[in-house]
Amino acid sequence: MTHENLLDGPAPTLLPADGPEGAALAALAGGAAARDAVRTAPAASLVWALLAESATDPVEAYAYARTGYHRGLDALRRAGWRGRGPIPADHGPNQGFLRALLALAGAADAIGETDEGERCRQFLADSGTSVAEVAALRDRS
Repeated sequence: MTHENLLDGPAPTLLPADGPEGAALAALAGGAAARDAVRTAPAASLVWALLAESATDPVEAYAYARTGYHRGLDALRRAGWRGRGPIPADHGPNQGFLRALLALAGAADAIGETDEGERCRQFLADSGTSVAEVAALRDRS
């Protein structure tokens, strides 16, 4: 799918397929568990998101999700993102960041940091996606 900007705003940010997210996907496709894939692609948001999604302790989930969120922000900035604009969920390499952001929202809520959870959900909306769209990505993994 091509992503063109039909609004008066920044162009969609698309993370590169050959970056850390691609390395993480390759490791996972090769049978690596998320915890092992971190060693292959520690800069990939996806592996941190997967760890956050599977964590049973909300503090642990928060730490994993926060790591994935920050790794994703770094990657988005390198890809030209300037703090606002679309981050399409249908672009595979963007999905790790978006999943980490959603996991951070849930973990923040679970530890009583509801303002942070709301900020994360608003970030998803401001990025042109929704909680439901990103949650559906989990179901496809």
